[in-house]
Amino acid sequence: MPYFRPAEHLRRPSDFQRVYDRRRSVSDEWLIVYGCENGLPHLRLGLSVSRKYGPAVRRNPLRRLHREAFRLTKHELPAGLDLVLIPKTLKEPGLQDLIKALSKLVGQLAGRLAKEVKPP
Repeated sequence: MPYFRPAEHLRRPSDFQRVYDRRRSVSDEWLIVYGCENGLPHLRLGLSVSRKYGPAVRRNPLRRLHREAFRLTKHELPAGLDLVLIPKTLKEPGLQDLIKALSKLVGQLAGRLAKEVKPP
């Protein structure tokens, strides 16, 4: 799909909490990615941009940048995961840097999740 569908959003606090409770994350210089299995045939994305980045007028462009990187890479990423992206630095990354980081980190995360059996 060329666009970011509503079904691909994580919106409820309980969804975010489920991802955090799974306690699986990977990171690099730009990004922290938390993830867990969702049992769906597609990825879902949540963004957590702290107020340390400034007021909403500074945070919202950062969210849009991360959503665009997700939109452009989701066809390459493994399906069936819920992801929460957290920017790691106050410096705003370029779109290409973010696309590279997202592809690499989600691949690492999927590998980690696939290796282990989900606890009951």
